[in-house]
Order: sequence, then C-alpha cells, then structure tokens
Amino acid sequence: MNHQPTKPDTPAWLKSREGELRRGLTESVWFVTLDGRPLYKLTIVPVAGRYSCAISATVNGRRLDSGQTAATATEALQMGLEELRGKLGW
Repeated sequence: MNHQPTKPDTPAWLKSREGELRRGLTESVWFVTLDGRPLYKLTIVPVAGRYSCAISATVNGRRLDSGQTAATATEALQMGLEELRGKLGW
C-alpha cells in the first residue's frame, strides 16, 4: 500500500489568501502555510485498505478531521484540503 500522494497544486482558495501547500519531511505529510508559517498539518494515513487525511493545527495539535476515507492517497489529500477549507469557512 503506497500512502504517498502525488503532488497537488495549491488550491485556488488557499492561493487567494497568499497561502501555500508544502510537503513535509515525509511524502505523507503536507503543511498549509499562510504568510510562510505552517498553520495546519495534513497527514495521509492508511485505514483498512483505504486512506484518510488527519488534519491538525500546528499551534496546539487540535485535530480537525472527521475520519473520512478515500480510495487513494491523492484523493485523501484532496478530501482533507476540502474539509479544512470548510472548517475555516473559506
């Protein structure tokens, strides 16, 4: 099972706020940055033959994800980004 998503483009909703999606130290960890600061960490994790995206705030470690799963790691990352956008109200 390969839990390394292909590199996605930074979503338009994040670019419009001068944000960026950056890969972390491993290929399954991504950061949402604003003004160059990593504010949210998205981690792709395998779950029963599928993938989920764990979302946490970097300042306090608070989890924001709902535990949804996707068929691929790339889909899980996209799902996590959309879930984060919804939580932020953007």
